[in-house]
Formats: sequence, structure tokens, C-alpha cells
Amino acid sequence: THPHAHKLPLKDSFTYEDYRWAVSSVMTRQNQIPTEDGSRVTLALIPLWDMCNHTSGLITTGYNLEDDRCECVALQDFRAGEQIYIFYGTRSNAEFVIHSGFFFDNNSHDRVKIKLGVSKSDRLYAMKAEVLARAGIPTSSVFALHFTEPPISAQLLAFLRVFCMTEEELKEHLLGDNAIDRIFTLGNSEYPVSWDNEVRLWTFLEDRASLLLKTYKTTIELRLGEKEILERAVKSAAANREFYRRQMEERAPLPKYEESGGGLLEGVADSRLPLVLRNLDGEAGAQEALTLTEAVRRAQAAEHGLVNGESSIPNGTRSEKETLTQEESKRATGDAKEPSSDSAEDGAK
Repeated sequence: THPHAHKLPLKDSFTYEDYRWAVSSVMTRQNQIPTEDGSRVTLALIPLWDMCNHTSGLITTGYNLEDDRCECVALQDFRAGEQIYIFYGTRSNAEFVIHSGFFFDNNSHDRVKIKLGVSKSDRLYAMKAEVLARAGIPTSSVFALHFTEPPISAQLLAFLRVFCMTEEELKEHLLGDNAIDRIFTLGNSEYPVSWDNEVRLWTFLEDRASLLLKTYKTTIELRLGEKEILERAVKSAAANREFYRRQMEERAPLPKYEESGGGLLEGVADSRLPLVLRNLDGEAGAQEALTLTEAVRRAQAAEHGLVNGESSIPNGTRSEKETLTQEESKRATGDAKEPSSDSAEDGAK
């Protein structure tokens, strides 16, 4: 304590509880606005606007740089004296609780984060890493299980397909005929790699979501919402597993991708986010890539039980080094009531 602290007129009022209240009041009401030159964003408190509560809809708020003001278009017609709602953004209930202090019922954007990675001790790691890199997907990342159906995004579907591929399936995606088309359709639920691959990936997801459910011992509202998402994911995975098992038993023909067909990511969550074929040589910051020859060479070496001098464990599920990518920086016209830090949600490694 500072020797002159006792002389402060508000020393008795400045308690830790009051400090927490003050910080919470500011942090849950701050917003991101552009700086004067528009080169970056800064935090600010906007009078009256912070009194608007959240509802489902679209972001209709932006910042007018010319007039230096925040402008919000009403989501609907409001009568005099009626409460005005705005849409805060596509946030999970965990983010709402952490940054705004409330839980939103029937949040269609609610999700549970799950950490997944290809183990470097997996004897097929080199080949899986190469296929994932060509699809623009890291070997280790944080994905999400969604409140809506289907519970997984295109990128998670693509990751799980590669994660569960056999050596022969990996070679087909690296060296086989129509390898580029195969990469393009990794995130499309209409074009399975194989019936067996679908059975294995949905079985894996069902098991992983079930394990996560066992960690939810509390019954607070947020936890109950996340448990519901996991329960839906388990049921969806089980249903898909049985469907593809029947397809495999009946030896049904696999759908063939035609270039004139539907969108590559049609029918999956986040379908508006296309998988990107990464330019591995030219993209700054891209993860380390392997040539086809090197990938196959390492895979063949792995058959003898060694990868880079380490004992191999087939189909490992833990990544030695896992980097959690931060959310993309929001635009000035982005989410309302912008939080200043990332939320931490439960995941599995």
C-alpha cells in the first residue's frame, strides 16, 4: 500500500469488489470504433447504444467515418416506448456470459469448441499433413460443434475425413486420378471418401463428444446448453454412423463428383466458407509443407515403425504442439459490443 494512500478521499470506497464492478461495467459495454484515420480500431463507450439488448437477426450497425458517428438501422419497426433490440453478432452463449453477462435462450449460433489434432507419432502423419495443407486446414486446431444440424462445419468434416483415412485413401488424394477434385470435395457431405471412412469418422466424433459430456458435472444454465449441444452431436454422429454402415454393408456405389455439380460445401454448416487450396510455396506464414515425393517417402519409412526417429503409433489423437488460432479481428462494421479478449471454452485434445 502506498504510504499516502490513507489521504485519498475515496480510499474506503475503493475496494476490490467495487473495482470488479467498475471493470465489469466497462468491459461489458465497450465497443470497437475506428480511429480518426480509419487505420485501426479502438475501444469506446457509446451513450445510449449500450442500453440495447440482444436479439436474433443481422448486424445492422456500422460506423460512418465521414460523419464520425455510429449508425444503427432498426431490425424492425418499433413503437414509441417499446424496447429496442440489436444483434450483437454470431456469438456462443459462453461468449455472451463472459463478455456481456447473460445467457441467450435458443441461441442458433451456440457452439462448443473442441480441440483436435493429428499426432506427429501417427505413422501416416506426413501424408495426412500434406492432404490437410492442400485443403487449407491445419493439422491441429480448435473446431466447433454447433447447436444446429448438422453439428459440424465443412472444415471439421474435411479434417475428420483426413484424420480417419487409410494409407491407400491418402495416396489417392495425393497421387491418384482426380486428386484435385478429391481435395475440393473433402468438406462436402455428399461425396464421402468411402463408406468405411464415414463410419470411422462419425464413430470417432460420437466417442469424443461422449467423453466431453462426462466432464460436465455442473448444471448451471450455460453448462446445460453446452451439454445439449454435445448430446445432439452424439445423436447425430450415431445416426450418421449407422447410415453409412448400412451403405457399406449394402455395398452401395459412392457418389461421383462432377464439376458441374452443386457447391463444394453444400449441405454443411458454414457452407459459405469455402475450403481453400493453399499455395504452399507462396503464402506467407503457411504451415511447413512437404512435396509429394517426400510425403510418400516418409509414409513408406513409417511402415517400418519410425517417423523422424520416433516410434510410431497409428492413428494417434493428440498433437504434441497445438496452437490455438485467435479469432479474426472484427471489422468496424462487425459485432456489436465487441469484447476485448477471447473467451475460453471447454475442448478436448
